[in-house]
Amino acid sequence: MDSDQHGPSAVTAWGRFAKAAVAYAVAGVVHLVTAGLFLTGRRLTVLGFRTFFQPWIGLLLLSMAFAMRPRPGRLDPDAPTVREADAPALFALLHRTADIAGVRRVDAVQFTPDFSVSVIHYGLRRRRCLVLGLPLWAASPPQQRVAALTQALGLSAPRNVRDGAFVGTALRSLTAGSRAVQEGEPSTTPPRINAVALGAAAVADGTRRFDARSRKSEWLLWIPRTALASTARLLLWLTEPAARRAQFEADDASARAASSQAALAALRDRRLARAVGVEMHRLAIEKRTIVRTHQPAAPQEDLWDMLHAHAARLRAQDMPRPSGPDAPSAGPVSTGNGFCALRIERLVRAPQCPAAITLDGPGLARIREELRAPRQTVAQQVLRDGVRL
Repeated sequence: MDSDQHGPSAVTAWGRFAKAAVAYAVAGVVHLVTAGLFLTGRRLTVLGFRTFFQPWIGLLLLSMAFAMRPRPGRLDPDAPTVREADAPALFALLHRTADIAGVRRVDAVQFTPDFSVSVIHYGLRRRRCLVLGLPLWAASPPQQRVAALTQALGLSAPRNVRDGAFVGTALRSLTAGSRAVQEGEPSTTPPRINAVALGAAAVADGTRRFDARSRKSEWLLWIPRTALASTARLLLWLTEPAARRAQFEADDASARAASSQAALAALRDRRLARAVGVEMHRLAIEKRTIVRTHQPAAPQEDLWDMLHAHAARLRAQDMPRPSGPDAPSAGPVSTGNGFCALRIERLVRAPQCPAAITLDGPGLARIREELRAPRQTVAQQVLRDGVRL
């Protein structure tokens, strides 16, 4: 399948290349500024004791460099994690989908209670981990699971500079730095002070001085906060064409791996995210309260089967597509329902592909058995904590 079908002309392709080049330049400036802040701050802190202000300026620069430091990804210590030795059938499926998508194979899989699937990098060697949401896995038919996995793996292709080591690290540093110097919460209501209490006037005066100092500190942080946020938005804008192109190519790989029909169905099923989340939350409340006395010792065993049946009923009802600001997005780089519609239109107009990977009954049974422990762990978490809607 030609990933450029219905795509831009050669002039726009040159524009994508130019934007990617500028993105690398901006990311390089970000890394150089971070290194410069660290070196200058260390020099002023260690050698700047000739005046009173130099060490304090050095500490300020070091704090900025610390906020903008490169952050290698890491695995969630609380999420269930499996390696290839733990789930050979699952990893055999992942390796085949990665090969079709033309990307590097994953080294680990983590499971979450979210209706999503994505790929993250962790460690200094940027190993790859698939973060698989069990609600998405449970709610999807077999071929749509293959399609969703291929879409997530394909989106992490090297041409997606937003996810790369150089630009991606700079973008994460800018995002984390802007959060570190973001504006604090609005001032809370002053405590009620008894006018006749001992020291009431001093307490009220101290509260006013504290609020005044807080406002001054916010003004001092406005410049770095604005600079970091603006640069992050610039990088997002510069990498948008590459991210969209990577998403289109991931959709094409998904159609080759699972069939065009399964890829289309996987895209359309993203609209079920909120409905599945609401049902999962309802089941969690029901199993904790209403029918606790009638449940077996391990009520989490059938949670995923019930979600699968609920999603099948929603598909049978031909659930209308949601709209509005609360509608779930189509993917990590989508710009709303319009972008999802464009992705669907491309797959509909493209030549239809048969399935290169068929997830049949024996394969499903083996994967289900390998995921028994993670399924129980995540189900217990859902039953204990509920679902964030």
